[in-house]
Amino acid sequence: MKKYLLILLSIASSFCYSQTAAPSVITNVSAEDFQKLSSADKNSMIIDLRTDDELSKKGFIKGAIQIDWLAKDNEQKIDKLDKNKTYYIYCASGGRSGECAEYMEKHKFKKVVNLSKGFTGWAAKGLPIEKK
Repeated sequence: MKKYLLILLSIASSFCYSQTAAPSVITNVSAEDFQKLSSADKNSMIIDLRTDDELSKKGFIKGAIQIDWLAKDNEQKIDKLDKNKTYYIYCASGGRSGECAEYMEKHKFKKVVNLSKGFTGWAAKGLPIEKK
């Protein structure tokens, strides 16, 4: 009986270790990498997840479209996007964009690049900011 149990455990453990996890849809990057990647990626979209007030007071990254993650219709707006495109997303410090990235992953988006420290990290590095 011990012999059969050992064989069974051996097979089960080799099966568990041979399974590879699916690659993550979400990549968290620094401000410098976010800038390099997004500017080189022509089939992508930059999404600013902050509120109107945040954009008007602090500015935004050039080329970004706004989808206010705190708005009631945020998920509906995200759901209308092409799931095969690459999305570069950011908020003020990374919290909302982290939530949005997880939402996008669960809803079968192919590639999401999250600005790790958000717009605050971008501005702290002295990277370009657009104003309305």
